[in-house]
Parts: sequence; C-alpha cells; structure tokens
Amino acid sequence: MWRAGSMSAELGIGFALRAVNERMQQAVARRPRDLPAIQPRLVAVSKTKPAEMVIEAYSHGQLTFGENYVQELLEKASNPKILSSCPEIKWHFIGHLQKQNVSKLMAVPNLFMLETVDSMKLADKVNSSWQKKGSPERLKVMVQINTSGEESKHGLPPSEMIALVEHLNAKCPSLEFVGLMTIGSFGHDLSQGPNPDFQMLRSLREELCEKLRIPAEQVELSMGMSGDFQHAIEVGSTNVRVGTTIFGERDYSKKPDRDETTAELKAPVEATQAH
Repeated sequence: MWRAGSMSAELGIGFALRAVNERMQQAVARRPRDLPAIQPRLVAVSKTKPAEMVIEAYSHGQLTFGENYVQELLEKASNPKILSSCPEIKWHFIGHLQKQNVSKLMAVPNLFMLETVDSMKLADKVNSSWQKKGSPERLKVMVQINTSGEESKHGLPPSEMIALVEHLNAKCPSLEFVGLMTIGSFGHDLSQGPNPDFQMLRSLREELCEKLRIPAEQVELSMGMSGDFQHAIEVGSTNVRVGTTIFGERDYSKKPDRDETTAELKAPVEATQAH
C-alpha cells in the first residue's frame, strides 16, 4: 500500500517523481476514450519545503511547482539559488488569493498560472496588476469552483461559473482563461463510486463548452491531490497537485509566516490536508 510521503522520505525525490509519473501514465491508460486526450500536468506542491528540495526536483526534470501562500511563493521564487539553478521553472499559485495580496503575487518571478480566481472583482484586480507589470504574455488563470458546497472551502458557486468566464474573456485582456479548478471534499471512499466533486467539475466543463462554444480540449480540469490523483486523471483531470507523495510529510512548525489574512484561516483543514 502506497503511503503519501513514505517513498519520498525513504528513497528520495527523484524516485518519488518517477513513481508518481508512472502512476499518472497508468491512470491515463485507464481514461475513457471520450475524454479529451490531454497529457496531465504534474504540479509539485512545495509548500513548507526548502529551496533545496525544489532544486532537487527540478534536477530530475520537474519544471512545474505549486504554492498556497503568496509570501512563501514570493520568497521561494525569488531565492537566488532557485533563480540560477531553475531557469525554466513554472510556478502555479493554488491557494486562496485576497485582493490586497494581488500586487505581491504579480511580483513573483516565473509565475505561470493562477488557479484560484473566484470573483469578478479579483479577476479585475489581477488583470490590471498584470497589465501594469507589462508582461508580453497573458497570465494563465483558472476559475476555482466550490463543487462540494462546504462553507470551509473557497471557490465560486457553480451557478456563477458562466458569468465569470464570460467576464474573463470579455473584460480581462491580460488574462487567459485556461480551465476550472476544485479542491472538493476530503476522504471520498472510492468503493462508493467516483468522486462526485470530480464528476461535477467535468459536467461543468461540458456546460461551459456548450454555452460558450469552447472546445473541451481548451478547458483544463485541475483536480486531484496526493491521495486521489490517479482517480482524478481517470475521470478527466488534466492538472494534478501533488505534494507529500513527492516531498514527504510537512512540518508546519518550520513554515514561514503565511499571508496575513483572516480569510486564509477559513479552512485550516484545506491548508493542512490538501495536496
């Protein structure tokens, strides 16, 4: 039985990355043929982990990393060792983003994607801040959906998805809408059937693509973490966020101060169990 974090701790990050990638390909092979044939992206979630671990993972071919807190991401992405050793690194921000932290996030070197846009106001703020940065590339963004309906989870209610995506496409020229993201409820028992949060996100993509006439291949699904990334890929995920299975368990006592925001405290379970 695979235990999250156990293999990486015992056999190293390189071994863990190879094992995760192999399991991802096994899941792709089991994926129904009617789903878009998109090769899933592995986002290595490095929160609370030192720069040296990021550099080691990068040296084994992992280019995409994810962080949950703006301050930690800014410090890590700006680390001179990472900047010099990882020139092609791509950072995803996967945590809840408050408007007062947008400018700080926009300053992150090699920021590639923001996965957690959940309101028009946030979209507008990110769009204007990215515009001011003067980047030649649009910033890739996903819309975060609260598929489980839990108050402890961030994200947009499914009923508001279409309006936000239309707003991104029409009013945010510096942003590129690329997909939908969910965290979902923890601990789903797969013996009871597929994860309903994953199924909902997939059905929301179908609704979105039909109403806005967007090809399904152009709308990614970010769902699945260390405990369920294979199942997520089997039901359509194109972007999995895996941390402990690669880097080992987290020691939050050594973690840098996270973003000063009351909203970040909304879901402590989200912070400690996700990825």
